[in-house]
Amino acid sequence: MTRRFSVVFFIIFMPWFSVMVANSTLTAQEAKSCGPPNYCSRTDRRIEPYPQAPVAIGPSGSIVTDPNFGSRIVRVTDTKSDPQGRGRSFMTPSSAEQNPWNADGTKFYVMTMGGQFVLYDFDPSSLKIRQRGAVKAPWQGEPQFSYLRPNILYGVRANYPVFQEYNTTDGTINALHKISDCVSVNASDYGHTITVSADDSRMITSIGPRQDRDSLIYVFDRKLGCRWYNTRTGEIGGQWGPKGNIVIPDRCWIHNARLSKSGQYVWIQRGGGDGVGEGWLVWDVATMQVAGCSSQCGGHHAMGYSHIVGSSGDKHPLDLILRPLSDLSTITHLISDLQPTSSVRYWYDQHYSWNNVKAGDANPVCFSTYSTNNTSTPGVSLDTIAPWENEILCAETDNKASTVWRFAHTYSTAKNGFWSTPRGNVSQDGRFFIFTSDWLNQLGEEPSNRNNHRTDVFIVELR
Repeated sequence: MTRRFSVVFFIIFMPWFSVMVANSTLTAQEAKSCGPPNYCSRTDRRIEPYPQAPVAIGPSGSIVTDPNFGSRIVRVTDTKSDPQGRGRSFMTPSSAEQNPWNADGTKFYVMTMGGQFVLYDFDPSSLKIRQRGAVKAPWQGEPQFSYLRPNILYGVRANYPVFQEYNTTDGTINALHKISDCVSVNASDYGHTITVSADDSRMITSIGPRQDRDSLIYVFDRKLGCRWYNTRTGEIGGQWGPKGNIVIPDRCWIHNARLSKSGQYVWIQRGGGDGVGEGWLVWDVATMQVAGCSSQCGGHHAMGYSHIVGSSGDKHPLDLILRPLSDLSTITHLISDLQPTSSVRYWYDQHYSWNNVKAGDANPVCFSTYSTNNTSTPGVSLDTIAPWENEILCAETDNKASTVWRFAHTYSTAKNGFWSTPRGNVSQDGRFFIFTSDWLNQLGEEPSNRNNHRTDVFIVELR
């Protein structure tokens, strides 16, 4: 009786604890049913301090359980994982929007400090990993796995850019489309990161000398051919669709560009430097329609089929908003009862991944957060002062509720340069999240920069 009474007491007065109790007492049958899109992890809003001592982590292949959230985490890489034997750091793609997971969750790629892409086999049941070796392809921008074919990886040849597909089974490369066959490119122009639609029929890249100085969005459709949009001149052309100049006055360089899963829309994040207009842009590819974001445009975003999700940049770092790509002025706030804060110390950054999204855009969006105020002292726990800070999370997008599932701490200080920020990418089935961490500076030095601690890649199971 005493035990039952204590549980009831906490359910009434401490709702967050009821979730913890429920999650810790799941039956074997209930545990089997935990998984996307209905996770069983904690959903409270309690500030969750880090353990006083760092969680001990072994070499590549080691599995630990997050002591606060109960999720299994496997270490993917270590100093011996470098194909060149140099002990370099590893990381996930620079953007959480990219898809480094194959269609059935049995393969993924990671990156070395130096730009190599390294393939791994993965057993989703046992969490066992096996390195396959480096991808032998002439790509500069980060590749993307197909949403349909488990053995196909797409990329863009860097110089004299060409869309290509790489067969992970035998290592063969197939050229799909040469960009200079459609539009004139300079010798200094490169093809950068690729995005492919969910049905593999359409793909895009940005073209130019470098990020923030790219000016061409290039679209290749397997049936229709090429189409392009010059963001500096406002001109649209190619082999199909209407041609001419866009109506709005916006002109900009390109920092990042992504294709929606439907293949209908391109989201364009402005680059630095001179330009006209505010916020980011969305292009309806088959038309001359380009729309600009005029309010609540801050932070990172991720594309679904017909919606885009990201932070508003106002009031609270997790004020997530969902907008239809056809009407950027229509905004749905996904998380209710957020308390506004004026404290700079409270704010943290976040990166969104939606590779698990299906038509209808109702699957949870997953992401990681980190604070710019983290300590860089090796082995010292991060000073978490807000709910969801320095964590791996997924948020409900179906408007039925405003649930945020909590899976693990990131264990990353984010103090060892950009690549130590714990960006992560959800698998296509929503069961796993791969991310970068310096593990509280417990992994050793980065050989290429002795002033930095190394980073490695980890996978957390989402249940």
